[in-house]
Amino acid sequence: MELLNTLWESTGLANFEVKQVIMMLVGGGLLYLAIGKKFEPLLLLPMGFGAILTNIPIAGFTEAGGLLHYVYQAGISTGIFPLIIFMGVGAMTDFGALIANPKMLLLGAAAQFGIFATLFGAIALNAVPGIEFSIQDAAAIAIIGGADGPTAIFLASKLAPELLGAIAVAAYSYMALVPIIQPPIMRALTTEKERKIEMAQLRHVTKIEKIVFPLAVLLLTIFFLPTATPLIGMFCFGNLMRESGVVERLSSTSQNELINIVTIFLGLGVGSKLSAEQFLNVETLGILALGAIAFSIGTATGLLMAKLMNKLSKDPINPLIGAAGVSAVPMAARVANKLGLEANPHNFLLMHAMGPNVAGVLGSAVAAGVLLALVG
Repeated sequence: MELLNTLWESTGLANFEVKQVIMMLVGGGLLYLAIGKKFEPLLLLPMGFGAILTNIPIAGFTEAGGLLHYVYQAGISTGIFPLIIFMGVGAMTDFGALIANPKMLLLGAAAQFGIFATLFGAIALNAVPGIEFSIQDAAAIAIIGGADGPTAIFLASKLAPELLGAIAVAAYSYMALVPIIQPPIMRALTTEKERKIEMAQLRHVTKIEKIVFPLAVLLLTIFFLPTATPLIGMFCFGNLMRESGVVERLSSTSQNELINIVTIFLGLGVGSKLSAEQFLNVETLGILALGAIAFSIGTATGLLMAKLMNKLSKDPINPLIGAAGVSAVPMAARVANKLGLEANPHNFLLMHAMGPNVAGVLGSAVAAGVLLALVG
């Protein structure tokens, strides 16, 4: 009888708690979004599966000696995984549209306003019973507004590791929901006449310009915001490998095998933070709400800046491209192009929107550096 009792106690059925079941269902929900809806599947699938593994009783995946414990400690706690992904993203990024029209940097910068507005919103939420966000927590939550998953994970691992799971889920969920969240805001803040605006063709960008650009960006970062150099430095390194044309094997590896391997472990590592104890609380609801607000504000400020630039510029600027100033590459640019085509079948905005879109990647990294310098 004692043997049977011991055997029963070693089963999952005897040790499951309601909270663990709920979190495994959350993990299943992430798998559904990844597989059924194809929302950011490259990260939501391993993240959802990691959440399921984390909440298996007795298995010890996240305890010392467990696989996910070491994955998190080696790659996320140290910040290595997000930086390697930034290198891969840099190797996949073409700065040609931004170099051809440098004014688009203003749209990338304007879209980061949501980050700093949400910083104060997170602090204000401390008035809600059960929520106690420190200034470091607020800064980590605010970066969700940049719509850049690796940057959000990097900053959260430095400032608020206990909130990493909720911040990562919010960041990637809103990135995946760009085609749903952005269009209503874009239509509300622009007129049909503005959405029909056709922009002049971009000039040709030389190879030398593309090689000099990442070096110039890195130099400026070193001079003025060295706290942002981990992210921007790896991003520029990846882009230089791409544009130099002399290390195609390294560039190809960064864009494919390396970033894919790291993405697998990054998703599992983030999933390890989706335990019942850390996720099921009122603070998580606050993070999800603030993330939506931050992303919406970033979209709106990018649009408003583009409207202002259109008024002041001698060359017409379609305000829709301002919404691409958030960092969700290339989804935000595609959404801008789609709405432009709906208003005018001859209005191809994709390349124009890629300018503020890649500027948003730099902008979110700069914002992370500023927050690290202020509260890190």
